[in-house]
Amino acid sequence: MITALATTAAVAHPWGFGGGPWFLLVLIPLFWIAVFAILFATVGRRWRRNAWAWRSGAFAAEQPGRRAEATLAERFAQGDIDEVEYRARLEVIRANNPTPPSFPGR
Repeated sequence: MITALATTAAVAHPWGFGGGPWFLLVLIPLFWIAVFAILFATVGRRWRRNAWAWRSGAFAAEQPGRRAEATLAERFAQGDIDEVEYRARLEVIRANNPTPPSFPGR
């Protein structure tokens, strides 16, 4: 009788889990793989974006000389100053605030 029950249980559940939550053995690793993939994607994307911005010079605008040049360029674009005055002031700004050498390929 016990042999017949064991045989029936083995036929009904070939892996021998006895009808328990066998699907959790698959879902739990898939869940953690998905969590790590999402974390890697978001953190890696932010890191790559910041590294690219640094290489392209986006953070150079935070330097005082770059901010002065940007303000001067805005005033020239708005028509507050003419080209002669723009060139003269730009020369003064660059003479007083030498910029570090830019990255190769820029």
